Amino acid sequence: MSADPTPDWVLPLRQQIGTTLRAARIEAGLTQIQLAELAGMDHKTVHRIEYAASDPSLTMLLRLASALGKPLSDLLRA
Repeated sequence: MSADPTPDWVLPLRQQIGTTLRAARIEAGLTQIQLAELAGMDHKTVHRIEYAASDPSLTMLLRLASALGKPLSDLLRA
């Protein structure tokens, strides 16, 4: 794994993914806890992704998209 610092453009995109995820969750009428249960993860993980506090893995994003009944591309749209 590279020790290079994260490029400046990464955080704004991570924030956009979190905002999109939060909007999709609210549209589905789910709490963070409910979405986490559907996706098989801890609700704190959902919170950290929504607020760009962590880098979600591809697997996490796929599980969240599936739990929301949306294609992954919907969560990644800027």
